[in-house]
Amino acid sequence: MDKLQKRKKLIITAAALAALFIILWVLEQILPANAMLFVVLKKGAIYALVAVSMNLLNGFTGLFSLGQAGFMLIGAYTYAIFTIPLEYHDSVYQYFNGGIIKFTVPVFAALIMAGAAAAIFAYLIGLPVLRLKSDYLAIATLGFAEIIRAFFQWDALGPVTNGSNLLRQYPSFTSVLFPFAVAGVCILLIVLLINSSYGRAFKAIRDDEIAAEAMGINLAKHKQLSFTISSFFAGVGGALLAMYQTTVQANAFKSAMTYEILLIVVIGGLGSVSGSVLSSFLFIAASEWWLRFLDADTYIGAFKVPLLASGFRKVVFSVIIMIVVLFYRNGIMGDKELSAETFGGIRRFLRKRLGRRKEEVTK
Repeated sequence: MDKLQKRKKLIITAAALAALFIILWVLEQILPANAMLFVVLKKGAIYALVAVSMNLLNGFTGLFSLGQAGFMLIGAYTYAIFTIPLEYHDSVYQYFNGGIIKFTVPVFAALIMAGAAAAIFAYLIGLPVLRLKSDYLAIATLGFAEIIRAFFQWDALGPVTNGSNLLRQYPSFTSVLFPFAVAGVCILLIVLLINSSYGRAFKAIRDDEIAAEAMGINLAKHKQLSFTISSFFAGVGGALLAMYQTTVQANAFKSAMTYEILLIVVIGGLGSVSGSVLSSFLFIAASEWWLRFLDADTYIGAFKVPLLASGFRKVVFSVIIMIVVLFYRNGIMGDKELSAETFGGIRRFLRKRLGRRKEEVTK
């Protein structure tokens, strides 16, 4: 019975993913390429991957890290450096004699290299930093992110990183299917990890470190593993963000980016992968699309509507976030996941509510 249920779930998941990609393909044929919907979908997919990678560390392992922007920066730079075509090196590295990297690698190889570079940095940083706990770990990882941002802008590294100048002319994507496919595969790998014996060890460490160690779980090894894997996928997310933005500059990867990702994780629910994915798209849609009209001066006849001006969108967005956090203290999903049973429960709830309304109308 268990095998049949698992097979059924796999078939349903595969069918849902196939339907999603068909819908996205159809939308690309119908809507213009610069439609705001595609902006939300592309950036939402990238942020979903980074949020899930952060949730693996913060939500499933219980390690409070704030270094995600730093690992995204490493991934973005690694991808850009190794994919800029040689004929553009002189124009990109114009202040550093064309740079010292004289070869390029394919896009997918560069994505893996981006994740690997972030993972290597994470492993080295994790050796001393993961001995710390709670707020001290957060401060240490946040400090690392700020240091790495300044380090990549150092002129001595200019022949590789282009100093404080932009990296550009590397391959990017136009189709929304690309970030969805890459992010989807990476999130699937994270889900498989969470449901494995390693994932159960991560959760045990999160719930009670003393009990986990008493059960024979090597705390240092599993913390290091979680930190490194989370950083690998953050690096891939950084590479995707570089492709989306078409330029890379270290100054863009500030601590505010980490706070955005952390906010997405908290809103979606610590310990919920589907919560992080849903909140990523909602966050991007609300902040960059649905509330954009609040930044425009609006007139009704000769009367100017008060408050509607540049920057008011951020005020309203902050209020919405406060309301969500107040009413959903464990996040939208808590530690639950979307599943066929979830949709079945929603369907039964709606039927019950609609049935009651019909009865009230007939009376």
